[in-house]
Amino acid sequence: MEENKKLATVEDTVEYRLFLIPNEPRDSEKHKEILQKYIERIMTHFAPMLVPYIWQNQPFNLKYKPGKDDVPAHIFGMTKFGDNIEDEWFIVYVVKQITKEFPELVARIEDNDGEFLLIEAADFLPKWLDPDNSANRVFFYQGELCIIPAPRKSEAVSWLPTGPPTIPQALNIISTHPEKILASESIQAAVNRRITGYPEKVQASLHRAHCFLPAGIVAVLKQHPRLVAAGVQAFYLRDPIDLRACRIFKTFLPETRIMTSVTFTKCLYAQLMQQRFMPDRRSGYKLPPPSHPQYRAHELGMKLAHGFEILCSKCSPHFSYSKKSPVITSPLWAGFLESLKKKDYFKGLIEGSAQYQQRLKMAKNYFQLSVNRPESSLAVSPGEEILTLLQAVPFDIEELKKEEANLPPEDDDRWLDLSPEQLDQLLQEAAGKKEPGPISKEENYDLTQVSKSMKAFISKVSTHKGAELPREPSEAPITFDADSFLNYFDKILGPRPHESDSDDLDEEDFDSLDSDDNLDLETQEPGEASVEGTLDDLKSYMAQMDQELAHTSIGKSFTTQKQMEPLSQTTNSNSDEEDSGAGGSVMTPVDVDLNLVSNILESYSSQAGLAGPASNLLQSMGVQLPDNTDHRPASKPAKD
Repeated sequence: MEENKKLATVEDTVEYRLFLIPNEPRDSEKHKEILQKYIERIMTHFAPMLVPYIWQNQPFNLKYKPGKDDVPAHIFGMTKFGDNIEDEWFIVYVVKQITKEFPELVARIEDNDGEFLLIEAADFLPKWLDPDNSANRVFFYQGELCIIPAPRKSEAVSWLPTGPPTIPQALNIISTHPEKILASESIQAAVNRRITGYPEKVQASLHRAHCFLPAGIVAVLKQHPRLVAAGVQAFYLRDPIDLRACRIFKTFLPETRIMTSVTFTKCLYAQLMQQRFMPDRRSGYKLPPPSHPQYRAHELGMKLAHGFEILCSKCSPHFSYSKKSPVITSPLWAGFLESLKKKDYFKGLIEGSAQYQQRLKMAKNYFQLSVNRPESSLAVSPGEEILTLLQAVPFDIEELKKEEANLPPEDDDRWLDLSPEQLDQLLQEAAGKKEPGPISKEENYDLTQVSKSMKAFISKVSTHKGAELPREPSEAPITFDADSFLNYFDKILGPRPHESDSDDLDEEDFDSLDSDDNLDLETQEPGEASVEGTLDDLKSYMAQMDQELAHTSIGKSFTTQKQMEPLSQTTNSNSDEEDSGAGGSVMTPVDVDLNLVSNILESYSSQAGLAGPASNLLQSMGVQLPDNTDHRPASKPAKD
């Protein structure tokens, strides 16, 4: 548990900022009032979507942030999303929609990794864009992703700064040249793929399960369902000191337990399910045998009860919620409530009814956390909030027990036990790749795809930053730059005759080639050397090496091409290439493709279905091999 605690100290955080354009100097107090109005309008407009959302750690929130240095005053928000990456992408969706609904706002969003939107679209970024020059270039404007370009070295653009722009410069560029900064369709598609399906997608991320819980927790979750996240996190990140409070329960007694239905996110449910835990005997929480039909409900309830008890144990015994400023004293609350009524948030419920009061309490809680968020020194902890609800909301255990007979059915949790094939499919979908259909044994698999993909990979540029993986042929065809190719040879083999400052060929350039074999290069007349001649000498040198290696164990380990002509004809036509020491044998070229495929298949087979270098390399290039149904030991193909 201490390891979990250490991992949680560096929490994943996303920050989002909303700027008002045009970015003209304004009176600070008036500008602050304008931005406060925008906060109220934004949070009201998106309240139906945000109020019922269960956040992993912190909710979406906005507040006014005054200007500092070259960053003007703006609307700022920060959310710790922890292990649930879906919270971050839901915020991306919300921020994008804000710029669509309020076109005068420009949004910028980043997390611990920096420009994570660019990371998501890394396969489609232009060559000039890298972490060193990406600062203040990525924005959402009118619902579109924008990337401020950098001027080319050979030309200057009046409206583009030579280096990374400042925030005022970026806002000015966005307002004056919005059509010139739109991100490419491929980049837009890569980002949109992660947020497609919202807000309906939120429901798919939830999981409903039965839990055997103390009545106090049932009453709290009825008022504030989002507090389930705090309870799960307290249990998941517990340490031995936290568990001291769970030796004898003081707040949530096991004798008051009843069966209820709890809504989790899938991330929270998985965290609760995947940890094995046995309660202290003194706690009074006893589990039935694993074969019991309600064992899982008892186990979930026991774990969640421990989390809630830990939260409450961290509160001061003299805590009083009356010391906190109530929501209704905020000058924004009246306008916020009126806007909710206009948007039919209460769904026609009679004012004062139980359902109306429940939705009103959810709205107040949402307003307190997201709109009128207090300073950290005065913030209410989850434990304090739970104790306040227990004091303010009376509940009848007998009435809660009557609801046990009408609980909604549980959701199927077979998604926790994914097969390797299902996991591969999810990873392919997350990477934005289409999962190829299953390959049957009768289907003729084209092995040339392996060699073609490998050649495409080798043809790509490799630098100190890494190698580029080949894309689909339709997206990025392999190109050949003849000038660059010849320039590389010039650097290796020396300049061409017309580029040389001397007519003499420096023999030292060939020392590395003829030091062992003493090739006769001294017969060349000064000035006769050329790139073509040098290549001929290099080929001759390589041919001699092939002759020497042909009859060694290394040479025999390669598969050669089949002879299409009779041996006698081949011998006569190639007599000048025969090695006198080879006994008249004919040198047949190595079949590079066959050797490549053979070795990769042998490596793939030796992985026995597990991850390994061969499968990782092929999958990164979009090549999926069929399952190995031949369980015989892998061996090289027989030579003809």
